Amino acid sequence: MAPKWRDLADRFAEQIKSGQLPPGAQLPQIRDLVEAGEGSKETVHKAYKALEAEGLVTSTRGHGTVVRPRAALKRLGIARYDKAKWRDGDEVAFIADRVASGRAYKRNEQTQTVSRVEADSLVAEGLGVPVGSEVYARARLVKEGEQPTHTLTSYYRPEHVEGTRIVNPTPGPAGRGGGYRVLYDAGYEIDHMREALFARVPTTDEVQLLQLPAGEPVVELHRTTYTADGTVVEFAVGVHAASRFAWEYDFKVPDSAQDKKGQG
Repeated sequence: MAPKWRDLADRFAEQIKSGQLPPGAQLPQIRDLVEAGEGSKETVHKAYKALEAEGLVTSTRGHGTVVRPRAALKRLGIARYDKAKWRDGDEVAFIADRVASGRAYKRNEQTQTVSRVEADSLVAEGLGVPVGSEVYARARLVKEGEQPTHTLTSYYRPEHVEGTRIVNPTPGPAGRGGGYRVLYDAGYEIDHMREALFARVPTTDEVQLLQLPAGEPVVELHRTTYTADGTVVEFAVGVHAASRFAWEYDFKVPDSAQDKKGQG
């Protein structure tokens, strides 16, 4: 037989999932549920903590316990890197996501810090340089309004970006078209990418920086960007609040058997 707090949590969970309690709805105060005979203060508190751990609600001082918003930003896959967006226009990747989601944006919602650092093993492997090599790190924190959505740190070989707008720490994208337009103008036109994604538990610093509720995981992104001749011109590491994005990919389905026939 399930404990009383679990029964109470399951009842609220069902109301949330069915839409009876919509995103943003406030759950009753603990004392009101105690007075209504739903259990002791400890029972109700345990039920609310279980709902929070399951990602269904958030609890903050002054605002009580509310149903977590479900509307997530579209995090485009291939389409966010369309050359027409940044080469011919000024729609950098994070702005492309906002446009696709029908959400407002400001360029200064992306802050950044630029520094020269020694490449650790991950960055060295990504850029194809020896561990300890000096590289540029362009660290960004992206917000939607006042809420952080993700961090992204791009690493570059100095010989590719020295003297360009990429190493200018002014907040916002690196000028019109962002970093990829800067590389394009410097003679490094991007041609293909590899992205790897995995979910994990956030660090304490990430919880604070991204203002994550209890139980919220993050999705870490590793992005390697190449020119047509295979030169790596960027290696990036992003950390995304898992519930604030819906990852979307649209691509042509490959047929390697037909490709081999065509080569024969």
